[in-house]
Parts: sequence; C-alpha cells; structure tokens
Amino acid sequence: MNTYIILLSIKYLKINKLQFIKLWHNIAFISSKEIKMDTVISRKSNKKKYLTMAVLAIVVLGFVAFSMITKKKTFNVKKSEISIKTVESAYFEDFMVFQARVEPMNSILVNIIEGGSVQEIFVSNGDNVVKGQPLARLYNPNTELNYMQQETSIIEQINNLNKAKLDLRNQELNLAKDLVSIEHDFMDAKNQYDLNKKLFEQEILAKNDWEKTQENFRFQKERINIIKQSVTKEKQANQIQIGQLNQSIGIMEKSLTILRSNKKNFLVVAPLSGRLSSFEPVLGQSYQQGQTLGKIDVMKGYKLLADVDEFYLSKIKQGQTGTIDFNGKEVKVSIAKVIPEIKSGRFQVELNFVSNENLDLQQGLSFAVRLNLSEKTKSLVLSKGSFYEDTSGKWIFVVNGNKAEKREIKIGRENPLYYEILEGLKEGERVVTSNYKDYKEVEILNIE
Repeated sequence: MNTYIILLSIKYLKINKLQFIKLWHNIAFISSKEIKMDTVISRKSNKKKYLTMAVLAIVVLGFVAFSMITKKKTFNVKKSEISIKTVESAYFEDFMVFQARVEPMNSILVNIIEGGSVQEIFVSNGDNVVKGQPLARLYNPNTELNYMQQETSIIEQINNLNKAKLDLRNQELNLAKDLVSIEHDFMDAKNQYDLNKKLFEQEILAKNDWEKTQENFRFQKERINIIKQSVTKEKQANQIQIGQLNQSIGIMEKSLTILRSNKKNFLVVAPLSGRLSSFEPVLGQSYQQGQTLGKIDVMKGYKLLADVDEFYLSKIKQGQTGTIDFNGKEVKVSIAKVIPEIKSGRFQVELNFVSNENLDLQQGLSFAVRLNLSEKTKSLVLSKGSFYEDTSGKWIFVVNGNKAEKREIKIGRENPLYYEILEGLKEGERVVTSNYKDYKEVEILNIE
C-alpha cells in the first residue's frame, strides 16, 4: 500500500528524485519493523501495524497536498516565439516623437458677412490675391429688400428730426418777434412816463393821469423783464433739444452710411494680400452669415502645427526644443504655443523654426518632431516591448538558463525606444519583452 501511494505521487505530482528517495526510506524503515512471516502475530500487533500504516498514509497524502498547493505554475514556450532583451546601462534621454504639419506663420479666414447664394466667382483656389481684390459675389433678394426698407425708414426719421429742429427755430423766431414788440411797448411807456413826469412837476398834468402813466410804466417794465427771462430759458431749452436732435440725426446718418456700405458686403473681397486656400465656392450654393468661404495665407514664414496625445499635456512646455529631419539635415524647432484645449483626446502645439535659414518648405508637408523633455542621464534601460501592455510595468520574466522566472520591477520614465528601470533588475540580465497574454498567471516559463 505504501509503495502504491509513492508511485501515485511520482506519476501525478512529478516529485523530484530526492523527495522519492526520502519517501522510500521511510517505507523501508517502517517495513523493517513489521513482524516476519514466521513470527506468530498477535491481535495486538496487527492493530499496531494498521495504525502505523494509516499514519504513514496520512503523512504522504499531506505531503502530496502541500506539494500541490506550493508548487509554482509553469508554462512551456518555444524560444522562437518570444523576444529576449538585455538590461543595459546607458544614457537615458526623455524625449517624444510626434507628427507636425507645415502651416503659414499667419493666416486669416475669409468669412461671409451677408449670407446669400454665389452669383459670381472671380478667382480660384491657390491664387495669389491682393488686399481688396474681389473674390466672389453673393446675392440675397430678401436682404436687398430689407436694406431698402431700412434705408427708407432711416431717411424718414432724419426728415422728422430735421422738421422738429425747424419747429424749434421757428419757435425761437416767434419769441424774438414778441420780444421786439414788448420792447417797443416798454419804450413807449418809458417815454410817456418821462414826459408826464415833467408835466406833472409843472402842474400841467392832472394827478389822475400821472398815476395812470406810472402804473402803465410799471406794468411794461415788469412785463419785459418776465418775457426776457422766459425767452432766455426757452432759448436754452431749445438749444439742448436742437443738440439732441443733431446728435440723433448724426447717428441716423451713420446708420444710413453703414447700411449703404453693407450692401457692398455681398461682394466678398480679400482682407489682406496672400495666397488663397480652402476656397471652393460653387455657383448657386448658399452660404450663411459668418460661414467661412476660404483662407488667405500670408507667405512670410512657416510654422509647425501638431496634434499631441493628452498624456503629454503636463510634459510639454513653451520654450522646449526639438529637431526635425529636413532633406537629411537636422533642423532645430521650439515650442511656441501650447493650446491646452482637449479635443478627441488630443491638444494642439505650435512650433517655430529656431534658425533664420530659408527652408524650401511647402504648406501641408509633414515632419516627425523629436522633442527633448529632459537632459541625458546615466541609468539602467530596457528596450520597449509589448509586455508592458499586460503587466503595466510592475513585473517581468527574468531569463536564467532555459527558464524564465517572474519578478517584480519598477519602471520610471520612458521614451519611444526605452524604459528606465528603477528597481528589480541588474545590468546584463536578460528578460522576456514579448507579449504576456497567454501566461499572465504563470510564474515560471520553460524555454524550449
């Protein structure tokens, strides 16, 4: 029975030779204690024998169970199916590579000011145009009619304001006429007063007539003073009203000028000189107000525009330098602007050429930009591999002979070529860098 248990252990648990020998010696030792065949076996001795065999069976089964629990999971792989790289000590440079396209340094959009359908096209896409040159003509009969109605309304309002101003002038004129008449009455009363005063003093004029003359003079004097105050205040009020009317008329005239100039907005002209691009109008096609009809590029220098993954937003700063390969020559560029707005997981970066050298660039060309994120530092590095996708850089298989054992590691910075190794590996060690998809739960790889 003991021998049967050990054979089972060897067959199904694949225990090693040393473990087998130990188990065999245990069986031999217990067997030597058993009573020989020619010895009389008592009932008491048989019980002891069975008890010993049961204990031995429990021990062996416990060992078998312990071996099954503690045994490391292995997986057989072919050497040709995996990629093995060596950990190196080298200068690590934190850099990134992204694609950037050539764009003119300055551009301006050609927008539709007044919506309508395309009636005429005067230029073609790619033409060089000058400021004020007609590009296309649009037409909208509803807008034309609306302009006419607005123009008529403004002219009518201006006429009404001018009429109100004329009425105020006439009012002032009537007040002036009244004032002249009152002044004439006052002078008559004053002259009569002076004359009657002398006559009364000479006792020629009766007292009753003298009193009437005094009363009339007093009345005319107070009357003219009141009228003069009234005329003064009326003139001041009229001047204020006339000033307001003139201001309103000025605003109306400006509105009329703008309205008449807006009629010219159906003619789309170049806002500045340059090369026309993205200009593809079609006769009869309708455009809404504010819609872009094209773009004018100022052909005075170029820049690079790139869409970069949002992962690098915190790493890219204005002023960082990089290089591009232009016709086999390394050309320096620098970050001019970082636009942090995220769209579809990417943000925009503008780069300028550091050198003033004239490069034969064309809009739309694309270059791979190598951007330096830090200085070179000596450290342990490992070539990039697809193992990172399955382990997130937390562990790796380290090769030792024809086996590879799982080991925890710590990865720092990375660039398109290498990972920086902070912990877990030594220089010269070889590791498996290929995909771990089929053996994520394995601890030892048997390399065949």
